[in-house]
Amino acid sequence: MPFDVLTIGRVGVDVYPLQTGVALAEVTSFGKYLGGSPTNVAVAAARYGRSTAVITKTGRDPFGAFVRTALEGYGVDSRYVGTSDIAPTPVTFCEIFPPDDFPLYFYRLPKAPDLDIRPAELDLDAVRDTAIFWFTGTGLSEEPSRSATLAALAHRAKSGPTVFDLDWRPMFWSGTADPSAARGAYAEALRHATVAVGNLAECEIATGEREPYAAAKALLAAGVELAVVKQGPRGVLAMDRDGSTAEIPPVPVEVVNGLGAGDAFGGALCHGLLSGWDTHRTVAFANAAGAIVASRLSCSDAMPTQAEVDAKLRGAAAGSADARPQRKA
Repeated sequence: MPFDVLTIGRVGVDVYPLQTGVALAEVTSFGKYLGGSPTNVAVAAARYGRSTAVITKTGRDPFGAFVRTALEGYGVDSRYVGTSDIAPTPVTFCEIFPPDDFPLYFYRLPKAPDLDIRPAELDLDAVRDTAIFWFTGTGLSEEPSRSATLAALAHRAKSGPTVFDLDWRPMFWSGTADPSAARGAYAEALRHATVAVGNLAECEIATGEREPYAAAKALLAAGVELAVVKQGPRGVLAMDRDGSTAEIPPVPVEVVNGLGAGDAFGGALCHGLLSGWDTHRTVAFANAAGAIVASRLSCSDAMPTQAEVDAKLRGAAAGSADARPQRKA
């Protein structure tokens, strides 16, 4: 049976402080979690009962074994998790300074195993047949991963929803923040995508536009059918091919760690697309899922269920109603 969601790309181990507001040099205790954006998207979608898998590679080390065990524990099929001898499984550390400062420290040198995915290793039938195929900008940053990602996209040929998480990480592009190194690869990938998702900085890398409406229109012009522009405290803008828009306000939460919010958004977006919801409902649901994870410490462990997201949406709606001025009779 085809998967509901098949993702490709980054995987690793997140080592997060169990203390907040403390510099990494001073932290004394850590938690170990499954990490990597497309991997977490697969975990998030599995929380809603979706069948999911991830195409990636680990190193030949105990952390690689941890990745496979963790995936299976979350209900994500690990059959496409290969092994590369080029480097150990990546580890990522962070510092946690709520509400909006979460520095990341990636240990992925000289090159991460998940960038060693080769075109000949792909199960192209699975890529074509999955209900949703999810890929990221990081997968385009180096060979052979770039060729593998583009080969998968060409074979899929928009046979179903194909989501491009713009995912701009300049440190993965040969240490340069120059967008010209990425824009050509992004443009090629956008021609094969039906949905593009990114924050303002990522949209600017992909299109040269930072203003939300201009960025959304540029993404549509590049070939997608749905552009989703995340604006942080200003909420989310979604624009369909016909020009119709949905503007979703932020969901108030007490932020603990904002690093997993985008992955939760992605898994929930997939769930909404698979459910056949309209754009407004889909993006509102994804927005609430992201807010929930921002209020929790970890990423993969923190992904919510549908009942939790629905409850958050009800609470946000009630709070909005309470905040409206009351008219006198």
